[in-house]
Amino acid sequence: MRTWFITGTSRGLGREIASAALAAGDAVVATARRPEEAARALPDADGRLLTAAVDITDATQVRRAVRAAVDRFGGIDVLVNNAGRGLLGAVEEVTDAEARAVFDTNVFGTLTVTREVLPMLRRQGAGTVVFISSVGGFTQGPGWGAYGATKAAIEAVGESLSAEVAPLGIGVLIVEPGIFRTDFLDDTSLHKAERTIDAYRPTAGNTRAWVRDHNHVQPGDAAKAAAAILTVVDAEKRPLRLQLGADCVARVEAKLERVAADLDQWRELAVATAHDDTGGDATAVPGYW
Repeated sequence: MRTWFITGTSRGLGREIASAALAAGDAVVATARRPEEAARALPDADGRLLTAAVDITDATQVRRAVRAAVDRFGGIDVLVNNAGRGLLGAVEEVTDAEARAVFDTNVFGTLTVTREVLPMLRRQGAGTVVFISSVGGFTQGPGWGAYGATKAAIEAVGESLSAEVAPLGIGVLIVEPGIFRTDFLDDTSLHKAERTIDAYRPTAGNTRAWVRDHNHVQPGDAAKAAAAILTVVDAEKRPLRLQLGADCVARVEAKLERVAADLDQWRELAVATAHDDTGGDATAVPGYW
């Protein structure tokens, strides 16, 4: 029996992952700002469920929940960094305070939880850290710049962490969901920039309208996404990134094609920027990982 420590389990994908892990016979520490909602939504499963009040921006609450997990189940095997918030608005529309609020939760809160759990995984010499990112962490559209920046930051953290902890027996999985039918587009999860600028009505403004019209009719099934995550966590050979949803796959493929085309077009200029004493030999550059 593994123990999962999952943030943001009161609803949406976090709740579905917790439910799937419990159904698989594992133990779950389900954390949320309102743990009573998680407790109502999830079965007790013969004592394999522990709920805890955690605002991931509060290091004391995080530390207390991790200690409770150890006291109850003896350790943590899988950390799922799922808790987060959204922010919709053109880059110019988003205020500094609005941007900082979403970074505080999605980036600094996630780092707080990860730092608290990693020492235990290092001592065990095993475990998995899952980061719930977004297709927006890899490719962006109008209105999602600030939110996507937080997910891109987490993807960078996850990629670096993967290289750092692989020799220690710890795995990392970055999940990039597309558009799934959860409460993410509700006002309680997705904050919108208070300021609107008329010039961005055809771009970010259209995104605002799309959000209004597509809430709770998104094509992705969150329960199937949770099952897919469990499948990959259990896989002998796991990817670093897991794309979920046909829309996500299409958008990732389109960006890879654009990046490859730009690289091919400007390759000669790019490699010509080396110092003459290197001879332009790319292999002379030490790797970063």
